[in-house]
Amino acid sequence: MQDTTQKTIFLSDYTPPAFLVENVDLIFKLSPNETRVISKIRFVPNPDAASDVFFLHGEHIKLLWCKIDGAPVQPNVTDSGLTCAVPNKPFLFECEVEHAPQTNTALEGLYMSNGMYCTQCEAEGFRRITYYPDRPDVMSVFSVRIESDLPVLLSNGNQTAQGAGWAEWHDPWPKPAYLFALVAGDLRNHADKFTTKSGRCVDLNIWVRPDDINKCAFGMGALKLSMKWDEDVYGREYDLDLFNIVAVDDFNMGAMENKGLNIFNTSCVLASPETATDANFERIEGIIAHEYFHNWTGNRITCRDWFQLCLKEGLTVFRDQSFTSNVRGADVKRINDVLQLRARQFREDQGPLSHPVRPDSFVEINNFYTATIYEKGAEVVRMLKTLVGNAAYKKALDLYFERHDGQAVTIEDWLAVFQDSTGRDLTQFSRWYSQSGTPRLTMHEDFSEGTYTLTFTQNTPPTPGQDVKQPQVIPIAIGLLAANGDEVLPTRVLEMTQEKQSFVFENLAAKPVPSILRGFSAPVILERVTSRDERLFLLAHDADSFNKWEAGRNLSREVILDMVLNKAAPPADYLQVIGQLAQDQTLTPDYRALLLQHPSQDDLAQSLYESGHTPDPMAIYQAVQDWKQALAQAPNTNWAAIYQSMIVEGPYSPDAASAGKRDLGNVALLMLSRLDDADQARMQYETADNMTQQFAALNALLSVNQGQDQLHAFERQWATDRLVMDKWFGIQILQSAPNRTAAITRDLTRHPDFDMENPNRFRAVFGALANHQAGFHHPSGESYALLADWLIKLDKINPQTTARLSAAFQTWRRYDTARQNLMQTQLRKILGIETLSGDTREMAERILG
Repeated sequence: MQDTTQKTIFLSDYTPPAFLVENVDLIFKLSPNETRVISKIRFVPNPDAASDVFFLHGEHIKLLWCKIDGAPVQPNVTDSGLTCAVPNKPFLFECEVEHAPQTNTALEGLYMSNGMYCTQCEAEGFRRITYYPDRPDVMSVFSVRIESDLPVLLSNGNQTAQGAGWAEWHDPWPKPAYLFALVAGDLRNHADKFTTKSGRCVDLNIWVRPDDINKCAFGMGALKLSMKWDEDVYGREYDLDLFNIVAVDDFNMGAMENKGLNIFNTSCVLASPETATDANFERIEGIIAHEYFHNWTGNRITCRDWFQLCLKEGLTVFRDQSFTSNVRGADVKRINDVLQLRARQFREDQGPLSHPVRPDSFVEINNFYTATIYEKGAEVVRMLKTLVGNAAYKKALDLYFERHDGQAVTIEDWLAVFQDSTGRDLTQFSRWYSQSGTPRLTMHEDFSEGTYTLTFTQNTPPTPGQDVKQPQVIPIAIGLLAANGDEVLPTRVLEMTQEKQSFVFENLAAKPVPSILRGFSAPVILERVTSRDERLFLLAHDADSFNKWEAGRNLSREVILDMVLNKAAPPADYLQVIGQLAQDQTLTPDYRALLLQHPSQDDLAQSLYESGHTPDPMAIYQAVQDWKQALAQAPNTNWAAIYQSMIVEGPYSPDAASAGKRDLGNVALLMLSRLDDADQARMQYETADNMTQQFAALNALLSVNQGQDQLHAFERQWATDRLVMDKWFGIQILQSAPNRTAAITRDLTRHPDFDMENPNRFRAVFGALANHQAGFHHPSGESYALLADWLIKLDKINPQTTARLSAAFQTWRRYDTARQNLMQTQLRKILGIETLSGDTREMAERILG
């Protein structure tokens, strides 16, 4: 029997590397089954190290020979690396290894994707390429020679030479091995140029397969916009002569920020009006910005160890969120960011996978590329900026870049620049990095003789490994409104530092209506019982766009939960207000579309669970369907007029204003389809000249159990486009009746175009299954078993994707005993596989607790 014991790595055990690397020379002789890599690495002993043991990581590679200072040596080689005796002085280590990219289905290290060689080295993939100290605090200058008969040979940095069958690259900026990249293939480039603020001309390329060359223009525009924004807002200029992006079909992640050679999942860079939706365009714009911004926050300044992952990811997510807010509008962007945070990170915090923004231990680092690291990490940066102010934030970031350029740093280094530049003690604030869980905030109000007192209490429930929580610094942005809707106190940020704390406002003529947590100023859950009248008042009058939306969201939650628990009908006054908002032309169309969204079924299940009820996914599903029908039939709401007023004339453009109109128009289309007027959806499907409108029409038809002819036509039209077909696979599952979800998913796995080795296709099918709450949690347990069986199959091929999708089971504790038993059975079945990967084993064990 296999030994399934896994080693836990602790932050407290960190020790500096025994040896540092001055420079690296690599020669790649590419071959699908016998790639040879020759490395020449100049090592120097680290004077700060506590150990002198020479160890190089290496996995799934075959050592052919090894030399030190030109003399052959026989190292001790294991499955995880090699050790050998070395001189107590600088020395040259040389070796040659062999591996087979063609059979590397894990998509880590060097692998092949439809005839193209590519790499993915974050977090620990470089050790699959050659022997090396594969840790982020070992930074070096790399020179690379690639030998292959493929026409395009790319690596990091600037190209220094090329010839028939070879190319040489040099990256002058020291980097850790996780930022190494190589691509070789038959590719075409969409080229452009960018002139930096200092006048340097940078060559830009997006490299794609020949058939995709017409899908690069938007991505190139987003790249140039990002480069200009980073100069204007953060003062960061690009530092090489060349910037390359490559689109890869088979990729575990969205994209990777390798220095000068960003590698992208095709879904995150390729776009044309015919094949990409408005949401795709916005996502691509944000991801391109994110990876480019990493050039400074991740590459030039990187992480000392993987426990500091949030240092680069949280900061860079905050930067890309700010970029999109500037480009597309701050109000809707903030709401969408919070929706993602609550849907992904809050759920993580409330279950067995909860962990701090900076974890204190892990088994497999691949399992900690989480919403907590990314989204909550970004919220912590946002709070820090809120507390110190815009000017102080800019001053601190300038100091950060100046002080730590070229270094691998820690959260302590990050906070120190704020302390040194502002004089502020951030000891308590640092708890946001070390404490897991979502703080709960309760509020009590009192008004007497013109004095209004707000008393807040904070509490963070126990999470795995952390039973006791200390009070955190919470910035609470508030405003106070008069009875006529006027603001008597514009937005002010209260700084809460105690477990219980009061704030006093004097000289008020009457008791105000409070608007609490404006702009969602902290990632907390506000537990406050309010009346429907107060929520309706805030929905009508709140000047803060987030809290105005939040009031409507809470109203909808209350209405749907009442439908679930008491079989009640939506109140007439509620439907009237929502209908008025849908037609309120003083609000932007994209904001109105958000106001018309209901809380997700997962959100509703969690709300029921926290209020002491056992959620029934089938009852929630039916209540949401009834809510949609009631909204469609709301009196005095002219959905046809809204639809007509949102028609965008002229050629397609993915700009925010046009996309917002299409968004609201397609909400109206869904409502019309529920009013036995599916003809409008059929007409839109037939006349659409862009994917947004075509796919929205198909979705509207399927939502009312129509559209099978259009579904087949869609397949015929887009059979050769993998990204569009991912949409086709997913929509059938998401729009299925709950009692048919597992059967439809099973049928789609038998489709000739289902490819389990392609992460995008596997996620399109089984990600959709996991996200169909009622279908996944159908009482038969059929979906649980289906997902578990396929995860077991995939784990042998791609452990990373398997581990991430296993998180679908993380909410098992909230449901009834029968469902709990069914999910636990499937998790134990997964854990019973002797050859299960470490990635998946850790996730399943953590979920089971």
